[in-house]
Amino acid sequence: MFIVDAHEDIAYNALHHNRDVRSSVAETRTREATVPPPEDGVLSGASELAMVGLPEHRQGGVGLIFATIFVPPGEPAAMTSDGFSQLQYYHNLAAENIGVRLVTSRDELARLRHDWQAASTPDARPVGMALLMEGADPLPNPSALEHWYGQGLRMLGTSWRGTRYAGGTREPGPLTDLGRALLAEMTRLNMILDISHMAEESFWEALAQFNGPVIASHSNCRIYVPTDRHLSDDMIRAITERDGVIGTVLANQFLVGGWEHSQPLPRLDAVVQHIDHICQLTGTSRHCAIGSDFDGGFGVASTPEELDSVADLSKIGDALKHSGYTEADIQGVLGGNWLRLLQEALPDEQTQ
Repeated sequence: MFIVDAHEDIAYNALHHNRDVRSSVAETRTREATVPPPEDGVLSGASELAMVGLPEHRQGGVGLIFATIFVPPGEPAAMTSDGFSQLQYYHNLAAENIGVRLVTSRDELARLRHDWQAASTPDARPVGMALLMEGADPLPNPSALEHWYGQGLRMLGTSWRGTRYAGGTREPGPLTDLGRALLAEMTRLNMILDISHMAEESFWEALAQFNGPVIASHSNCRIYVPTDRHLSDDMIRAITERDGVIGTVLANQFLVGGWEHSQPLPRLDAVVQHIDHICQLTGTSRHCAIGSDFDGGFGVASTPEELDSVADLSKIGDALKHSGYTEADIQGVLGGNWLRLLQEALPDEQTQ
């Protein structure tokens, strides 16, 4: 099964935590047992065992990743520089002839899927990366977005915490004038809006203004984890009414309200609970998917008991089957729903 993971901070981990996605998870863990990854004070979870590596993506059937450009809050010029460094990292990775491909169009997506299916062994599978900016602060102004689009950026979220564009997690607020101008530019470029991390006020404003594709790459259900980081039932309905897709985050504290490391690890039933809630609200599994956020501030010690690395994402399918979901439902959640959205939202090759 071709699996899609809609949120991995690969470039951030490479440049800020010295984590090389080309290495296997075992190699990274062995190295970090003697040389701990550097901390930057923002995402301290690099102290937990790593979960992401290209060998595990291939062995686990992960054919496509939404690979993020994530820049912590800081001085504006430094944020832009960091963002460009991460963008260049992905281009360099794709140029190394190691089977990594940037996916920017429908044609490239179709070729990736064809070649993935045709691979003679799992180790020969290509791995696609579709670029997503998590928080728009690397953009000095909305007009800069066109250059990023030309370099392959296809998805953008206005916020992580609050940004110059919109309110965000734990920093509530509306869209700013710059934020409204940014959404207009996204509309012109036919980009995908990721509402993960948007404050509720800016979320509703954005949906009223922006008519393009809307996703939540990595967000869970507020009914189970009642913080502003997650989606209320009304927000879930609004996203799905736009035929958007919601990726469930696989961090324990995002799955079980109030979870702490002193408590037992939850099992995959907690993941199914969030997926099932969206299905019950909407009457379909069409809008459910995975956005693991593995190694995005947490590792093995903060994920469900059955998960040791990204190679284990298929186990979510087993948990869904045990809960009565059909094979078609499972294929949709593990990848098909993201693929459908990208097929509709990405440009044709000739329009790049």
